Amino acid sequence: QVQLVESGGGLVQAGGSLRLACATSGSANKINAMGWYRQAPGKLREFVALQRDGGIVHYADSVKGRFTISRDNAKNTVLLQMNSLKPEDTAVYYCYAEQDFGVIRSYWGQGTQVTVSS
Repeated sequence: QVQLVESGGGLVQAGGSLRLACATSGSANKINAMGWYRQAPGKLREFVALQRDGGIVHYADSVKGRFTISRDNAKNTVLLQMNSLKPEDTAVYYCYAEQDFGVIRSYWGQGTQVTVSS
């Protein structure tokens, strides 16, 4: 089992920046991808960014050019630098990790609130 703990959420004005961090604990070997999802009130959880082994990175169109994901494979941590924040970025942000043992195992953090005021 892998435990994920997020930090770095908070309240920021539109145009500001925040950095989220996610740390792992437990049996964190064979993690091949880490990333972030978010869920706004009344909406489904949506993909934000993901970094796979080999440095392959994916971003949601809504955050491209504003958010940057970075992963430390040795420490199994992942950061999300969020710049030029908009009120529509307000959501609970969840850290996500995958392990590949031939079967994919997925893990989620408890979430951290990001609120962007206009």
